[in-house]
Amino acid sequence: MTIPTLTRHRAAQLFTDESGAATAEYAIATMAAVAFAGLLVVIMRSDEVRGILTDLVRRALSVS
Repeated sequence: MTIPTLTRHRAAQLFTDESGAATAEYAIATMAAVAFAGLLVVIMRSDEVRGILTDLVRRALSVS
């Protein structure tokens, strides 16, 4: 089995080819979104935040 030689033209094609770049960007954006969602879950589980949200909902639903 012989390995084809890398010509200047072929090297230029390989290094300027951006196919798959959008997929990688989507993967990175998805990972960032999942990390942010995980952070929100941790924050929302805290008793202090839960109390603040409960108080906010009670005040919004109360008739004064």
